Amino acid sequence: MSVEGITETRQYLSFKLDNEEYALDISKVREVLDMTRITRVPQAPAFMKGVINLRGSVVPVVDLNKKFGIKDTESTVNTRIIIGEVAVDGEDTVLGVLADSVHEVMEMEPENIEPAPKIGMRLNTDFIKGMGKKDDEFIMILDIDRVFSAEELSMMAKNSAVSGEQTLDACA
Repeated sequence: MSVEGITETRQYLSFKLDNEEYALDISKVREVLDMTRITRVPQAPAFMKGVINLRGSVVPVVDLNKKFGIKDTESTVNTRIIIGEVAVDGEDTVLGVLADSVHEVMEMEPENIEPAPKIGMRLNTDFIKGMGKKDDEFIMILDIDRVFSAEELSMMAKNSAVSGEQTLDACA
C-alpha cells in the first residue's frame, strides 16, 4: 500500500534526530550548513533556537528535537542546519532546521513508502508523510509544511523580522 500523492520515485535528504532516521523531500531543501552561531530571539517559542545570517538574510532556526518533545539538540561536529522552504499562507518561507547529523540524498520508490501510522485521536501524525523502508529500517518522511502550525510559523516570522531589524539597527 503506497502513500497518497507519492506516485513516482523521489529523492529525500536523510538526517538523524536523537538516533532516529528522518527524511525530507529534496525539493524542499535548499542547502545544508555546518553549525554556525545562532542569535537567540527573546520571547520566541521554545523550539525556535534563534536566527542566523544567511548571506545577509535573517533565517529562523528551529530545533525539531525540541518541537517533537525529545530534547534539545546538542551542538557537535556532526550537527547541521538544513535550510529549507516551508509553505506559509501560500508563500514559501526560508527556515533552518537543526539535525544531529545529515546522511545522504537517497531515492525511494513509492512501493517502499508506507502510510504514517494512525495512533488515535490524541497523537497528531499529520506531519509524517510516510514511513520509508530502507534495508530493515524505517525512515520517517516528514511533510515539513505540516510540522509547524500557521500560528507557529507566523510567530517565527515575526520574531525573525524583529531580530533582523535589531541586527540592522546595531550595524547602523
